[in-house]
Amino acid sequence: MRLTIKQITGLKVLLHLAGFLPFLWLILSINQGWLSADPAKDIQHFTGRMALKFLLGTLLVTPLARYGKQPLLIRVRRLLGLWCFAWATLHLVSYALLELGIDNLGLLGSELISRPYLTLGIISWFILLLSLTSFQKAQKKLGRNWQKLHNAIYIVLILAPIHYLWSVKTFSPQPWIYAFIALVLLLWRYKKFRGWRR
Repeated sequence: MRLTIKQITGLKVLLHLAGFLPFLWLILSINQGWLSADPAKDIQHFTGRMALKFLLGTLLVTPLARYGKQPLLIRVRRLLGLWCFAWATLHLVSYALLELGIDNLGLLGSELISRPYLTLGIISWFILLLSLTSFQKAQKKLGRNWQKLHNAIYIVLILAPIHYLWSVKTFSPQPWIYAFIALVLLLWRYKKFRGWRR
């Protein structure tokens, strides 16, 4: 059974809640002292993981729509991409404010260049900035170039998990799980990439 417009609308509401409620939980955790002895790192990792989850979700939509024969599912992809960018921006802001501090924001540029894992992160963020061209007016203005522009998301799918793996100081299975899922999503598009090469 194919999803209807009404069901897609309901799904969008659920996805908006999935994007917003974790933010409320994070605020509550900060206020209630539920975080660890290093709350700054907890906040940075939490916001980064949320961005990564929405990134993976965004790129999971097309295979699900195609193989599940649910063409209307494509309509939630932009929503997921925008939430990914929102959480990635929170991740960047949390690093700038909590790691460096307001008085040392001038050091942000040098930090992003001198630390390779941060360089991968900021490159990913700038590519995600392209998600702001997902609106219909921008699509019409860009024409054929719109799809080419958005194919850069596959670069983020490579860089973001590496950024996460590189940023974790001690071994944790979580970054490897995200990296594995990203690899599967890339392999899923093997034929598409091979077509580009041709």
